[in-house]
Amino acid sequence: MASSQKNLDEHSLHGLKSIEGKKVAVIISDYHHEITSALFTGVESTLIEHGLSPEDLVKKIVPGAFELTLGAQYMASRSEIDAVICLGCVIMGETKHFDFICNSVAAGLTDVGLKFNKPAIFGVLTPNTMQQAKDRAGGKHGNKGVEAAIAAIKMINFS
Repeated sequence: MASSQKNLDEHSLHGLKSIEGKKVAVIISDYHHEITSALFTGVESTLIEHGLSPEDLVKKIVPGAFELTLGAQYMASRSEIDAVICLGCVIMGETKHFDFICNSVAAGLTDVGLKFNKPAIFGVLTPNTMQQAKDRAGGKHGNKGVEAAIAAIKMINFS
């Protein structure tokens, strides 16, 4: 959802079904830990609220956003995993590093989803500033982790 709507948590719950009995892996970048841990809080509470048992939530930490794709592939390759949610934060800097990382992660997660025929959710913030990241990780614009969890729930129940 667009940030111009001011609260990213406002999403459609129309037709949302329970994910009881499903198993979800959440891969979290350790870089910008303050942000990614807040995103995880949104993911965890939303998944549990919609029927996921806490024992069926697999939490894995990777060093940075670039490593999210391999972590997602490891988890998606496991037959018992129904969806993978990747959480990260890449803040715009003065070099092209931002573009390379963001494009690689987006393409990599698309590939993982297609390769394993499972949802691979892009829950990576790409703000210009740390304040914008905070605003989207439980701040004035809600929690983008909630949105990632809702996307996973909808995709798990898609077929």
